[in-house]
Amino acid sequence: MPRRERVVRMSVELPLWRALTAYRLLTAGYAVLLFVFGRVRFEHPWVAIGYLAVLGLWTLATLPKVANAASCTKRFLAADIAIALTGILLTPLADTDAQRMDLPTLPSIWTAGAVLAFAIKGGWRWAGFASSLVAVANIIERGEPSRDTFHNVLLVWVASIGIGYVVEIARASERTLARALEIEATTRERERLARDIHDSVLQVLAMVQRRGTALGGEAAELGRMAGEQEVALRTLVAGGLLPASRVSEDETQGAFVRVVNEPGGQADEGPGADGDGVPRDLRTLLTPYAGASVTLSEPGSPVLLPPREARELAAAVGAALDNVRRHAGDGAQAWILLEDWSHEVIVTVRDDGPGIPDGRLAQAEGEGRLGVAQSIRGRLRDIGGTAELISVPGQGTEVELKVPRGTRGKAKR
Repeated sequence: MPRRERVVRMSVELPLWRALTAYRLLTAGYAVLLFVFGRVRFEHPWVAIGYLAVLGLWTLATLPKVANAASCTKRFLAADIAIALTGILLTPLADTDAQRMDLPTLPSIWTAGAVLAFAIKGGWRWAGFASSLVAVANIIERGEPSRDTFHNVLLVWVASIGIGYVVEIARASERTLARALEIEATTRERERLARDIHDSVLQVLAMVQRRGTALGGEAAELGRMAGEQEVALRTLVAGGLLPASRVSEDETQGAFVRVVNEPGGQADEGPGADGDGVPRDLRTLLTPYAGASVTLSEPGSPVLLPPREARELAAAVGAALDNVRRHAGDGAQAWILLEDWSHEVIVTVRDDGPGIPDGRLAQAEGEGRLGVAQSIRGRLRDIGGTAELISVPGQGTEVELKVPRGTRGKAKR
């Protein structure tokens, strides 16, 4: 069934939030263990027990809040940092030796988790704000802060701001990547549509123009109108008036995108396309092109390719033969040579026409004539192959189409 391309959001912030969740759980347990092993020195242990009970329950109850950026609201962040600051300021009340001996505060390193939540959610400015509050609370709690206190405060401040800055850079890069992938997907779809239009509508309009001009009379007027429509349609196709869908900042912030296929557009290779992905014999697809003016030379054994690659390669051969008929004249002869190698499949289309003047291909592409640029080279590029065109004025034209046999292309024969 035909499928179209869309962009799916994949947040790369999830690992950061998961790491923060684990950090909060581990550090809450660590704060409890510090109290258990040092409880004998606490003059008011009930203060520490009450606070650590609240801290543990808060940590468990708010696990969903640190699951992603959407759940981590400003209200939660304010409450979270308030609990951390309260624990720091309650430390002297529970343990009067904490100031004199420079011992850990009640929340200990759990406080850093609250600051990191600010950094991941809002970037370096939010991190600087939260870490400054923690720094002030630590200095007040110590009374006469030691060098170690200033060292720890500075470490948290610098680390949190650094993490917040890295998060902002990552988000900006992800937005750029999301936009680039969206443009790439839209460009591929536009090129596919351009090939389809060139292979059908544009060629029919060009034929109507030529036949109408040849017949004259009312047919000539019909041919003139067809020619005008052909030019207008080529302009639309070449101008790329199929706009790329916009990717808003909310959709791309903290997200990585990948391009997948869904019903509604070009079918990719896989189950359900061309016989459930059964390899196709390229010879059977090229045989209909043979005739009085086209000679086909092929191997004696099947040339198997995945369905999409076989179909696109055969279509590129058809486009090359269309160019022969249009530009070399009805009396021109063409030859198709199919070669099957272990690492690649090569199809060569050669004619005895007048050849292509220098600069004509670039001029044709600028005029919106996409026979070579899209119907041939575009098709080969989409399946990982290459198309090389060699033409000498007065000596004909040769188009060499190569498709490598990768892990997908190695069909059993």
